[in-house]
Amino acid sequence: MSTRHRFTDERCSVAQALEILGDWWTLLVVREAFLGARRFADFEARLDISKNVLTARLAHLVEHGVFARVDAGVHGTRYEYELTAMGKDLATVMTALRQWGDRWIYGEGAEPLLVIDRRTGRPVPRLRIVGEDGARLRTSDMEVRPGPGLTARRPPKPRKRA
Repeated sequence: MSTRHRFTDERCSVAQALEILGDWWTLLVVREAFLGARRFADFEARLDISKNVLTARLAHLVEHGVFARVDAGVHGTRYEYELTAMGKDLATVMTALRQWGDRWIYGEGAEPLLVIDRRTGRPVPRLRIVGEDGARLRTSDMEVRPGPGLTARRPPKPRKRA
């Protein structure tokens, strides 16, 4: 049996993001929140996930500021989980991951879900990396350089924004 490797000391934004989001149940819980799930029972039913795994993933997402646990105020103490600003900021990541799966796993015309722009009624276009001028950037157009946080002693704790 292998032990999960931790990246807590690695100075890399991808590694630090994976410390928070890097398991499939966590990303699927976030996906369901974007699809409207808010209550424990909703997540459990939609994901066919065990209670202990779901409890751990929700607590982890709350602890790291991706979800807020809010009192639903219905017949005693009942909680709902809502995406925070940090969590809502994952819409781009989740869309890119979904679009990658649509393109490389399912293929055009076989997408399991379509995300529609309510303003136009058309599917959301494929995400692209663009430069300041709005022109598409290719990987060959990009260069990676050391950033100001590279030499700090320890990776920062995730910032929780309101």
